[in-house]
Amino acid sequence: MAAGFVVTLFYAAPLIFSLAIVLVILLAGWEWTSLLNVKTLKTKLLFLFWLFFSLIGSAFWLGLPEQFLFERAQTLLLGVVGLWMVMFLWVQGYPSSAILWSPTPVLSMLGIVLLNATWVSVTTVLLYSNGKLLLLLGILIVVLADVGGFIIGKLFGKHKLAASVSPGKTWEGFFGGILFQSALIGSLFLLLPEKLTALTIGCIFAVALFSVLGDLFESMIKRHSGVKDSGNLLPGHGGVLDRVDGVMAALPIYTVLLPISGVV
Repeated sequence: MAAGFVVTLFYAAPLIFSLAIVLVILLAGWEWTSLLNVKTLKTKLLFLFWLFFSLIGSAFWLGLPEQFLFERAQTLLLGVVGLWMVMFLWVQGYPSSAILWSPTPVLSMLGIVLLNATWVSVTTVLLYSNGKLLLLLGILIVVLADVGGFIIGKLFGKHKLAASVSPGKTWEGFFGGILFQSALIGSLFLLLPEKLTALTIGCIFAVALFSVLGDLFESMIKRHSGVKDSGNLLPGHGGVLDRVDGVMAALPIYTVLLPISGVV
């Protein structure tokens, strides 16, 4: 999967890759209907229709295909970052917070907004100069947070991070994921020493923190819905949504921080 992603990223034109991501977003949207406990095919397809319609609306509002209005994208994503901060409070307050976000209309709208913002983030980053490398960097931050959390958590995890949301996640795993960012920071220091500043390092850690929030938020919804995995499209890994939950939270703030990070 990783090889396929990288090959497609670097060999496809930015807008072609962005269109390919639409398919991933729609697959994740299909799985989101499982978290809504939607059973009928008609209702699932209706959700996908509104998700697809929102993606088209965002594309035109951002000026595609003739141009791309970065200011509009940044404004939209800044609002989504604010929404993720609210969702952090929901994770902290679970299960009491479920009364706010668990009604089907609310959770449906959240899915459309978050998945739409993921696509907007990918497209925005791609259209920067060196956008493909920048997108790969953003994904690497998420992957390292996830892998570091898994490895360190398995080896040393004892203290629960959010027992009511995800009993398997620990504080040791959390700090392991953050620690793994040091490998990325070290690589950037060797490859692009002039780009690596204290602000850049701070941005990397902020994105890593948001990726953990995305993971916890999806775990909270799955726990509330009584679902173990969002889907079974990826045997042994769950569904597409299980693989992109951290990306959904991390990419919007990554995109918002890029202009001030010193990397662009």
